[in-house]
Amino acid sequence: MFFYFFWGFIAGLVHWLTNLDSVVPTVGASGAIAGVLGAYLFLFPFARVIVLVPVFIFPFFFELPAVTYLGFWVLAQIFSGTLVLAAGGGVGGIAWWAHVGGFVAGISLQFFFVHRGASYRRLSRDEYEMENAWVPINYWRRYR
Repeated sequence: MFFYFFWGFIAGLVHWLTNLDSVVPTVGASGAIAGVLGAYLFLFPFARVIVLVPVFIFPFFFELPAVTYLGFWVLAQIFSGTLVLAAGGGVGGIAWWAHVGGFVAGISLQFFFVHRGASYRRLSRDEYEMENAWVPINYWRRYR
């Protein structure tokens, strides 16, 4: 829990540094969540993330590696933050640079908060593809 608040503090600091003349208070947890995403990217880069893409009224689901999804996400944050800085004034209402700051803090500071286990771990039952997620709970314990 400490790392969550710490990454939120770092994200707020980055937002303050990029918007020194702003008089609007910023409240939110998105920078801290971005820190969690940054740590997740570094710790589990090839984990599969299910993504929903709506096409008109039809939802399509895709599986992407975390590195692909979070790479596009952070690029979108950087691009949006750059556009807001270039536009000047009080444009927006979203702390784009807080997201980027939290993400970078999550990547760089996760070394201090995460204790590495063994390099190999057994896959849990929901990591064996979708059809094996529905087997009984104690099924995998029999075959250790």
